Amino acid sequence: MAQDESIVSGVGGRYALALYELAKAQGLTDQVARDLENFAALVAESKDLKRFVTAPVYSAEEQLRVLNEVLARAGISGISANFVKLVAMKRRLMHIADMIADFHKLDDQDKGRVRAEVTAAEPLKDAHVAALKSALAELTGGKSVELALKVDPGIIGGLIVKLGSRMIDGSLKTRLNSLRTRLKEVG
Repeated sequence: MAQDESIVSGVGGRYALALYELAKAQGLTDQVARDLENFAALVAESKDLKRFVTAPVYSAEEQLRVLNEVLARAGISGISANFVKLVAMKRRLMHIADMIADFHKLDDQDKGRVRAEVTAAEPLKDAHVAALKSALAELTGGKSVELALKVDPGIIGGLIVKLGSRMIDGSLKTRLNSLRTRLKEVG
């Protein structure tokens, strides 16, 4: 997996790579990816859990006690639960978000998939989502594209697409702001 090591780095990367190799060997990468997404969503939704995960003031024993309950309630078990607990025992829980992101990078690379974040002014119709996926797949050389769709009426119209490190801002709001700036320069 030498090529995988190049897309992840640091403490989070080493943990993510070890988890990915274990999950792949057992044919559980999809399950672990779902479990990690669920855990990340729990942390994002709860200020208390986020504070608990990121604050180094709690002992490993305290973190394990709470995590056992959180993981059980969320239905996260097996490799995924053991991984989160190991991270807590090693006092690295504050890096779990990076580890989860790195796991997804490894999984995406292995499966020839890219993730795109799309912001639209209103919900997109299925036909538009399919056309967007097709256009982005063509842009990425035929890779499978997974879309995360967000609705933000504040962009007025158009789309904002984040694909890897690239961002394409075709929103009406940005175009109007650009036009306003150019008119001020002329007048």
